[in-house]
Amino acid sequence: MQLTELLQQDKALQELATGLTKGGRHLMTGISGTARTVYLAALQQRTQQPMVIVSDSQFHADQLAEDLQALLGNEHVAVFPAEESLAAEMAVTSLDTRLARVSALHLLLTDPQAVVVTGIAGAQRYLPPVKKFQQAQLTIDFDHEYELKDLEIKLHQMGYHRNTTVEQPGEFAIRGSIVDVYPLDADYPVRLDFFDTELDSMRSFDAENQRSIKNIDSLTILPATDLVLSDDDRQKAKTQLELAMTKQRDQLAGAEKRHLTEAITPLLTTLADGQILPEMRAYLHMLYPDAASLFDYLPVNGIVVFDDYPRAIENAAQMRLDDTNWWAEKLDKQQVLTTADFGWSLTDQARDIQQASLIFSPLQRGIGQLRQTSLTNVTLRPTQQFFGQMPLLKGEVTRWQKQNMTVIFLTNSDDRQVKLVQTLNDFGIKVNQVPVDGLATGRTQSATLPLSAGFELPMQKLVVLTEKELFQQVRKRAPKRQTLSNAERIKSYNELKPGDYVVHVNHGIGIYEGMQTIENRGVKQDYITIAYQKGDKLFIPVTQLDLVQKYVGAAEKTPRINKMGGTEWQRAKAKVAKKVEDIADDLLALYAEREIKQGYAFAPDDEEMRRFEEAFPYPETPDQIRSVKEIKADMEKPRPMDRLLVGDVGFGKTEVAMRAAFKAAHEGKQVAMLVPTTILAQQHYDSFLNRFEGTNLKIAWMSRFQTKKQMTEIKTGLKNHTIDIIIGTHSLLAKDVAFGDLGLLIIDEEQRFGVKHKERLKSLQTNVDVLTLTATPIPRTLNMAMVGVRDLSVIETPPANRYPIQTYVMEQNGRVIANAIEREMARGGQTFYLHNRVADIEKVAGMIQSLVPEAQVAYIHGQMTETQMEGILVDFINGEYDVLVTTTIIETGVDIPNANTLFVENADYMGLAQLYQLRGRVGRSNNVAYAYFTYPGTRSLNEESEKRLTAIRDFTELGSGFKIAMRDLSIRGAGDLLGQSQHGFINAVGYDLYTQMLQEAVAAKQGKKQKRFDSELDLQVEAYLPADYVADGPQKIDLYQRIRKATKAEQFAEITDDLVDRFGDIPAATNRLLTVSQLKAIADQVGVAQIKRTVNQPMIITIRFDKQAKITREQVQQAMADTKTRGQIKVNDPVLFAMAIQPKQTDDEWLQNLIKFLSALLPKKD
Repeated sequence: MQLTELLQQDKALQELATGLTKGGRHLMTGISGTARTVYLAALQQRTQQPMVIVSDSQFHADQLAEDLQALLGNEHVAVFPAEESLAAEMAVTSLDTRLARVSALHLLLTDPQAVVVTGIAGAQRYLPPVKKFQQAQLTIDFDHEYELKDLEIKLHQMGYHRNTTVEQPGEFAIRGSIVDVYPLDADYPVRLDFFDTELDSMRSFDAENQRSIKNIDSLTILPATDLVLSDDDRQKAKTQLELAMTKQRDQLAGAEKRHLTEAITPLLTTLADGQILPEMRAYLHMLYPDAASLFDYLPVNGIVVFDDYPRAIENAAQMRLDDTNWWAEKLDKQQVLTTADFGWSLTDQARDIQQASLIFSPLQRGIGQLRQTSLTNVTLRPTQQFFGQMPLLKGEVTRWQKQNMTVIFLTNSDDRQVKLVQTLNDFGIKVNQVPVDGLATGRTQSATLPLSAGFELPMQKLVVLTEKELFQQVRKRAPKRQTLSNAERIKSYNELKPGDYVVHVNHGIGIYEGMQTIENRGVKQDYITIAYQKGDKLFIPVTQLDLVQKYVGAAEKTPRINKMGGTEWQRAKAKVAKKVEDIADDLLALYAEREIKQGYAFAPDDEEMRRFEEAFPYPETPDQIRSVKEIKADMEKPRPMDRLLVGDVGFGKTEVAMRAAFKAAHEGKQVAMLVPTTILAQQHYDSFLNRFEGTNLKIAWMSRFQTKKQMTEIKTGLKNHTIDIIIGTHSLLAKDVAFGDLGLLIIDEEQRFGVKHKERLKSLQTNVDVLTLTATPIPRTLNMAMVGVRDLSVIETPPANRYPIQTYVMEQNGRVIANAIEREMARGGQTFYLHNRVADIEKVAGMIQSLVPEAQVAYIHGQMTETQMEGILVDFINGEYDVLVTTTIIETGVDIPNANTLFVENADYMGLAQLYQLRGRVGRSNNVAYAYFTYPGTRSLNEESEKRLTAIRDFTELGSGFKIAMRDLSIRGAGDLLGQSQHGFINAVGYDLYTQMLQEAVAAKQGKKQKRFDSELDLQVEAYLPADYVADGPQKIDLYQRIRKATKAEQFAEITDDLVDRFGDIPAATNRLLTVSQLKAIADQVGVAQIKRTVNQPMIITIRFDKQAKITREQVQQAMADTKTRGQIKVNDPVLFAMAIQPKQTDDEWLQNLIKFLSALLPKKD
């Protein structure tokens, strides 16, 4: 039997189930916690009816849903999430939330066994009428016909946004007869190809590279938002909102009048565009005059469950109060309309509900005037916590067995079950290991089922224990699949938008103005326009796109625009070139030194190493395995390792480092780990001790808190090699620290060390293996890894059951702060509150204390002494405070897994890497973490901060540190490879050109540089991407760049496939563009200087070879003979050849001939 079936044998439960199928209101008292969850699951299985469960808070709803999923199966249980305050509800924009809401409503309408769990906020929320929501979905198959125009209107009404390319769920694009749509609940977007009104093909594709994946037969598209609206309803709502605004505005004057207009106008304009801003959630009563509630979505035979009803009513009243106060505040500033309507009232809903309802209340009181049909009372005993004391557990089990109880031990995974049964057997507790549906009454048994806690029901003779009671163990859940793996990836940070600064290699820095098609002598071509000083404009044919790059500087200030044809750009470039030369020399010296240097080659892995690796209690991620492999391979080579391990905060870089450390120490070499702060040193030391238990390696740590005597002992130990692994702050770099036999140096959080420290490091590590760990690599190191001086390993996959961090960007708001801290305390967690001014940090702590009187609040800042700070932090880590108010010092990598909520004040003043590192401080355990980035309501954001805050909000999924570094490169710029002198140079020419010059200089010095020819083609043929085939915009530029950069036949083939796949059949002009590009690629290889066809002599093409190409007259004659090409050689050295076009040849034919002819001149491959 299953656990729920054991409960179904209970008489009271059977009677209640029968009562519920008949309707009425039933009250249940005395039961709570997981016992209530199992009871609910048993009721659902018994009645086979859908349920809506209203929990007293969203947090409890999530917990309840998780346990129900384990009992009833994921596919039947959904959460309808809603924020508990209107202010937060308006700030949330995450796709996950929208998706969860839509899926929950859809489940209720389609699955007869649906169980939807929500908090009070979700129950009171206004929703679109059921009929409207049902109409807002779309099934597409091959049996029906579709008008593209209607399809577009329909998708719009379903809340989908039209974009040029589809990148994330909730978007669609139309190009000709191709419609791309990314359904909210799909893993991949779908491409529909129409032939007139009939569907021709339908296939899923990858949003990252826009390539097709596989064909599909039919598709159901759910709405992209829970707020679906038809066009006329939207019009009505807009009119109503406008009337209300005008009426209120007429009574105001001056600034107030302006404030109201500024607050409401964006809502009106976006409504007119068919979009709904999150702020509209304050006016849902206007969108839906005939609004529904979640209960209207539940079929008539369904059951509504109110969990802990008395507390729910209290919370609902508090919520209403908060919202009313917030509204009043906003109204004072004239930022909202006078009439507020916050949704349904929970007490009315409980009173008037149509379906059968079940109310849980801890005691019989507190349910007000509600009449009840039946009352069931269940006795529940709280389970004892054993904290791993097996003898105590044994006594209890024996007692239960005497009373003939059913005892069940539950674990989360099969391997843990095996371990548990072994442990219990060691202590003489006999347990049967059974499958989860093989439970029997009256036995002591163990099974796998992830429940969050155990319970004891004495009347039903049932005891359920989980690892939480036995060991106070956090459970490890199976990983959740991430639906939005790369939808929110960074767009290539070089994407050009009109108004961006660009660098043209020959003309300097200007402003990109856009792309246009220009007709010149009857031939069309696409040009991009760049504006320079004094209104000069430069038109560049897209075939020369490789000469243009987006300008990325090292500083925040805007670059200076050059004068066209002026000398300053050439001067600036020459200066940089000279500097780059020097750097290239230094770099190569470094590189060469590294290549020649003989380090120590470690032996391949042995048994011990494997044992050490297997002792890791978590499943490794594929990236971890790969990085470990790369690092070991480096260590086994005689050349010293210099590897940068980039991994997001909490992605298991430390484990990778520990394996490297073990490999070195196990072979008798010393390992030094350098960390930026004392606390980190201590944390690493503790985790190393734990992980290296039983390996008889001696581990020590060093910091300035140690006495002189301890320090001397450690230094001696290092010299005599009695210490194997040392962890320390920069005190390790002191001149008097000497190692007996250092084999591996690990540097953690590299971005915290200054140039001087790094210099000292360089002298330490001439022939030692070095491993550097970082979450946000400083652009410079990223750069070196890219130029190939250091090797790079990236960990991009988050460990299982890490959730993305829920991020809010909003105005400061006391109630939201209080709610979030209370929610965090309710689940036993802690909160960071970041306030960056030392002067009034005490006041802030006091403010929080008054908002949440029951919280323990502490604060730290950089002006305290180290000891004071350490003391408070250690107490916080040990859970003695609930809230820690701090300046930015927490970004230095302190690991506090229990802190899962973060507030950052004045977030608009922080840099991206900083915000990111800060956010990485939460969400290090299995709980969903929350990050609130706030800014004062009195100040409006400037463009730069807005860019940063949206970046951080969009990169919710873990793993974006590396991408943010790339993005930060473009916002903040890069340093120098060998010191700080580079900023000016990078600013002078822009980051991309700078790295390009550097790479070229390095290649030249290494003698790898081949002579590169750049032939000029002037062929008077139409070769471009017509606007009706590919619309203008970033994707067009991207395609031109790809075509321009392609050199091999397979690259051209891939581009051709791609074009057909994304845009349909290729027009002649585009085919020709590909041919011309192939021609240019071959001409470059052969060494052609110019291929020209003039308007006066259209039948002759002159081909001029470059002097240095060393192409002789004989070779040309041979090629003419081989390919039957007609023409004559006009000049011998360098060869000038005139090729004749035959009278009847089309452009395509003579282009192909030309390609054949030039291919014959390619150097023969041996």
